[in-house]
Amino acid sequence: MRRYVLTGTPGAGKTSILRCLAERGYAVVEEAATAVIAQAQAQGEDEPWTRTSFIDDVVDLQKQRQLETSATTSVQVFDRSPICTYALARYQGLSASRALITEIERITAEEVYERQVFFIRNLGFCEPTSARRISFKESLVFEELHEQSYREFGYELIDIPADCLNRRVATISSSISPSAL
Repeated sequence: MRRYVLTGTPGAGKTSILRCLAERGYAVVEEAATAVIAQAQAQGEDEPWTRTSFIDDVVDLQKQRQLETSATTSVQVFDRSPICTYALARYQGLSASRALITEIERITAEEVYERQVFFIRNLGFCEPTSARRISFKESLVFEELHEQSYREFGYELIDIPADCLNRRVATISSSISPSAL
């Protein structure tokens, strides 16, 4: 099983890339934090990322999704990983929770994700959404924290610069063995 991760700052185009990869036949797993936020907002909670359990809720959903898809195909592409959640905790000024540390230890020991991570660079802007309330300036700080976090845990970043969507998808697709689909 080969699991690849797309990471980068909010608004960099990860979701669009993930959807295009799905159209090409890759098994994909969507970002957990967005799902946690959407569910909480649907229940009337405006800013779920401010509650103390938010990081652990994201970690739990990431683990659940990873385990549920573990035997479905030989190649999977994930929109974010627990290392991104670690970067998020740092961005929020929080210490890594026990649940987050335990999950990072598990994915490291079990070598869950490929050591090469696709680092999707910012597009020069960041459009706010109900789940993404961050300025472009703040997104650049967040981007740097992601880069530092992945390097800290020994991952190799494959830089995917700002470009048209099709070229970004083609670059990633060519890095993943097409025979594995």
